[in-house]
Amino acid sequence: MSAALWAQVDVFNPAVAIIVGLALGLSAAFAVAGLPLLRRPTLADRIGPYLRDQPRVASLYGAPAAPRTGLVGVLQRAAATGGSWLASRMTTDSSVLRRLQQIGDATTVERFRTRQVLCILAGLASGAVIGAVSAMTRGFSPIVLLGLIGLGAVLGHIVNDWWLTQQVRGREQRIMAEFPTVAELLALSMTAGEGTIDALERVCRSTTGELSRELTRALSQVRTGTPLVEALDEMGARTGNPSIIRFVDGIAVATSRGTPLAEVLRAQAADVREHGRRALMEVSGRKEVAMLVPVICFVLPVTVLFAIYPTLAVLDLGP
Repeated sequence: MSAALWAQVDVFNPAVAIIVGLALGLSAAFAVAGLPLLRRPTLADRIGPYLRDQPRVASLYGAPAAPRTGLVGVLQRAAATGGSWLASRMTTDSSVLRRLQQIGDATTVERFRTRQVLCILAGLASGAVIGAVSAMTRGFSPIVLLGLIGLGAVLGHIVNDWWLTQQVRGREQRIMAEFPTVAELLALSMTAGEGTIDALERVCRSTTGELSRELTRALSQVRTGTPLVEALDEMGARTGNPSIIRFVDGIAVATSRGTPLAEVLRAQAADVREHGRRALMEVSGRKEVAMLVPVICFVLPVTVLFAIYPTLAVLDLGP
């Protein structure tokens, strides 16, 4: 009976083609989403096996949580991920001000908002141009035109926010690259007998870069009457980098209690170098997996073609 019903189905029917295409597309999307490359473990997943979790009494006697498996679980995880991503792209004044302080530039929130409006207007114009071209080639459709214009505005907003985030990330990477050298120079100056402020001034005169500019700004605050510990704390809050915060805490403890700081600075420089080495190994591992895509999709077919074509050319494949 099922074979008879299947024989009556018109495979050239647009509805059947849409349903089959939707099923194949969802299957391919779920298969790609399940690849190990797209399932990066979070920090909680990494340190979870090494920690002992103490369950609460309420969780022991409460109802068990429903397993997030199957299609419903996949949709829930996708909705949660999309919601968090959308919330991170909603730029408030506090988040913008924090990132502007992290890039250490003279850009204000008003200038950022002005650039944001310009990017949105550029997205609107681009969407209108693409909509006009689509109307000239495929016919006018108001829904398509409004959708392209709205999509262009959203993309303009996202690109502006992404560019600010990339600036913050790039400056943080430059600070982390400069930190070991600055810490070792500071430790060397303190070992030679200089005080904390004199060592910081010598390091600022001898080096150039983002970290030395932050130290120069902190020393300028010290010259105007701000205590050294408070100025360094403000520098750590501006950068928001955990390594810089530990560096500032070490200097603050050494200044307030008179403890030796040179060995602590050398140890922090070694930790930052080891962290950079681990990050480089992780990046190289991801690039190695990504290199399989052009190898499998382009290099391997061409190699097989060059290996098979001479054989096919000599064989008589005719009747």
